[in-house]
Amino acid sequence: MKKLLILVLLGLFIVPVKANEGMWFLMHIERLNYVDMQKMGLQLTPEEIYSVNNNSLKDAIVQFGGGCTAEIISSSGLILTNHHCGYGKIAELSTEENDYLTNGFWAKSYQEELKPKDLSVRFFVRMDDVTSRILNLVNDEMTEEEREKVVNQEIAKIQQENNEGGKYTVSVKSFYSGNEYYYFVYEDYDDVRFVGAPPSSIGKFGGDTDNWEWPRHTGDFALFRVYGDEEGKPARYSEKNVPVQVDYHLPVSLKGIKEDDFAMILGYPGRTNRWMPAAGIDQNVNYAYPAFVEASKVAMDAMKVHMDKNQQVKLDYASRYAGIANYWKNRQGMIDALKKHKTASVKREQESKFIKEVRSSYQKNTDLRTTGDESSKKSSSASSITALDTEDMVKYSSVMDVINEYYEKTNKRSSEINYIVGVLRSSQLAIMPIRVENAFAEYFSLDEVSSGKLLVKFQTVIDEYYETYNADLEKDVFIETVNLYALNVPNPIPYLDSLKGDYKRGNNSIKESLSNLIDESIFSTKESLEEFLKSPDSTVFVNDPIYKISKDLLKDYRYQSEEEKELEADYQKAYRLMIQGMREMNPDKKHYPDANSTLRLSYGKVRALPKGKKPNDAKVNYYTTLKGTVAKYQPGDDEFDMPKKLIDLYNAKDFGPYADQAGHMPVNFLTDHDITGGNSGSPVLNGKGELIGLAFDGNIEAMAGDVIFDDQLQRAINVDVRYILFIIDKYAGAKHLVDEMTIVK
Repeated sequence: MKKLLILVLLGLFIVPVKANEGMWFLMHIERLNYVDMQKMGLQLTPEEIYSVNNNSLKDAIVQFGGGCTAEIISSSGLILTNHHCGYGKIAELSTEENDYLTNGFWAKSYQEELKPKDLSVRFFVRMDDVTSRILNLVNDEMTEEEREKVVNQEIAKIQQENNEGGKYTVSVKSFYSGNEYYYFVYEDYDDVRFVGAPPSSIGKFGGDTDNWEWPRHTGDFALFRVYGDEEGKPARYSEKNVPVQVDYHLPVSLKGIKEDDFAMILGYPGRTNRWMPAAGIDQNVNYAYPAFVEASKVAMDAMKVHMDKNQQVKLDYASRYAGIANYWKNRQGMIDALKKHKTASVKREQESKFIKEVRSSYQKNTDLRTTGDESSKKSSSASSITALDTEDMVKYSSVMDVINEYYEKTNKRSSEINYIVGVLRSSQLAIMPIRVENAFAEYFSLDEVSSGKLLVKFQTVIDEYYETYNADLEKDVFIETVNLYALNVPNPIPYLDSLKGDYKRGNNSIKESLSNLIDESIFSTKESLEEFLKSPDSTVFVNDPIYKISKDLLKDYRYQSEEEKELEADYQKAYRLMIQGMREMNPDKKHYPDANSTLRLSYGKVRALPKGKKPNDAKVNYYTTLKGTVAKYQPGDDEFDMPKKLIDLYNAKDFGPYADQAGHMPVNFLTDHDITGGNSGSPVLNGKGELIGLAFDGNIEAMAGDVIFDDQLQRAINVDVRYILFIIDKYAGAKHLVDEMTIVK
């Protein structure tokens, strides 16, 4: 493959990586980043960060629950992560009598640690590059479908070769949209138990109001523990299981921080889209995100009415509501930030320059072949431009046209998809019929159905599903989100189309119609479903109105016409070629791949926001203190209430050994790390690899960070580890947990 426009175009499309930009593979640290990190303050060797054969930092970092990060902080498998990462499991374990979410919980012994359902952690074992192995099997003449088939077949082989007979989970991931491939080997532990967490008035202090904002005063942390069999191997839950004795855990520093200190974050960032083209940004800002925001808000409003009336309902739906609210604010922040920074315009200008230079290089090559001008050849050589031949010219010059056409033709569809997501993501009532369809259908023709055995067969599943189900709340969420979909989609699913005609007469009678349909459905309550299963009838099932609506919504969500499939295939190829070309034209730049839930390292410094950006209570805006927490205190408020004991500790200045040298109790601090969703719970480490904080949020000013990195505004918001220890020891009286840790003073 010829290299494109090498030196002339350095920095043309993507600006050189800033010191704090990038989510890096650990295996590439020595080659790409080690010297820079040393200069900034790193005191570890690359081998101490990532080693396959020896203990290293990577051994203490786990993926928590499939969507967050956590770290091992004691030799007995004690896990530290965010309160909001464990929120759903804490809520699950809570009841009105034992409300751990509201009041907190601290196990005094292993025997008191609580086992939630379906919680696992994933240890990273090793990774390797299989790019050549996979790409040698594909070529540009293949269709996207043919290419995908070949790639998936080879991925299956790689996974089988490296799982050691099922001992490990192996994942092969695509990077740079199919231009590189790496495999990752993991060891999964399924017995993870809840150890302790502060009350939500500490762990979620500030609520939705402070979410994504700075300054923050949130003790967003929780403790869990990983268990295994007597040999420390993964095992299903058993009372005989014991805490895993790990070979490496993170030491915890009490030394404190100051501005410009070196720091690094290791974690599992979920997804970034730094290569996203201008047309994709426009689609998100003008079509996809507004629909997502509107649907989320409608669902939240419907849920909150019922949650405010009943504490048990509030507990049952706390995690779901928090998840919807988080992404609602995130997407609205993305819209505002991308518009404010005119990100699409910046990228569109860069794309135009890219295509212009591709065509210019081809023309120069044509001129050279035509004239044979030796001076032109020397000039070309001196400028280090490798001219394009016809094949490369055709391949690269049309990619933006294909990409732009794709987005133009899918803009409205992206809006419709997000209104459907608003239903399926928010409504348990909408999801239930889809989940049980295949299981029920299998038994409809069996003789045992008529004898009532089907109910016995599925009783446990039904009990679990409806355990935290509130029929009135679910009815309202379904009605409001489906109604919103019907209002905003020109051609809704057939079952709703007849109802939609009422809008033309200026009324909202579809809500009344939906209410009646729910009342008729076998899925409306646990009792109605149980009654159906006593004498099940497949005809009744397939004609159930909620089943038909949910089934059609899912079908519509997944539907692609032949034209759309072809459009999608052309786009995927063009997008891959766009990234390939832009990387080739700047080969000296240190490229990092987009986040995709694989272990990454980000490095930077403790760093304030630029002057004038929301100074905090400490008069310098890189940290906050307990003084600022107390200043925000609003008795009885859901978001800004505080436990009396915490206020008493503040008034007495009883901070123990955890106070800063200046005398205050630190709470949160800022670093300029490149992080995103999935980094929640990631450890913030100093140059010696000691734990100084826990990442839990980003800042609203840099909400466009998943698309474009802003060196001046991008910040990670972190809980100071000294505040975590203070809460565990002085507030909760659980010093036995601190005693487990390796404390560095």
